[in-house]
Amino acid sequence: MKNKAAIIVAGGKGLRMCGPIAKQYLPVAGLPVLMHTLAVFNRVVPAIDLILVLPASDFPYWEELCAEYKFTLPHRVVSGGNSRFQSVRNGLEALTTEAILVAIHDGVRPFVSDQVILESFVEAERTGSAVAVVALKDSIRKLRDDGKSFFEERQYFRLVQTPQTFQVEKIKKAFKVTELQQFTDDATVYENQGWQVTLIPGNVENIKITTPEDMAYAEFIALRKLADR
Repeated sequence: MKNKAAIIVAGGKGLRMCGPIAKQYLPVAGLPVLMHTLAVFNRVVPAIDLILVLPASDFPYWEELCAEYKFTLPHRVVSGGNSRFQSVRNGLEALTTEAILVAIHDGVRPFVSDQVILESFVEAERTGSAVAVVALKDSIRKLRDDGKSFFEERQYFRLVQTPQTFQVEKIKKAFKVTELQQFTDDATVYENQGWQVTLIPGNVENIKITTPEDMAYAEFIALRKLADR
């Protein structure tokens, strides 16, 4: 029974990539970014129900890519919305009744580790949620409206990644509310119900590919992973 699901959100237009093709479709180590992302979830949880959320206008192009790269990994494609919140909600509505746990993941984070995925499901089953985070390496300062800045203790802060994994019943309830500006990710939607999120260690290679510089680093990571196998 497919009691675990993953919603891979890939609705971006790639404007910061400054190119004609959205970042999720660009090749890294010979394969489009999205295919790397889908493959890691399928490898870690072979029976997982994979839901890919794309702009409806991209459906034909995705079909072409799947044919070109002979990508036959089982997944379902769902139409996205006008915002990430709406796209995730569409993905949640597409879940089967068997799904108990769901990981929500950025399509342009193809290097999430196996361990992070596995731990996210274990922790979400235990506490209701699991949000991958990493510690900051650099010093940070807080800016004020008057232009002044102040030192902050970095040990009290974390960089938030995906997957953000939840018990399906709870996250579906959380997404039934009206979208708010404060909803920057799925964890903030979950917290809006008054529930505390559980943090788990992420992995530093789990970058979000956004700029051309990210693509160069992604190529390095992908080739290193291939060499290590």
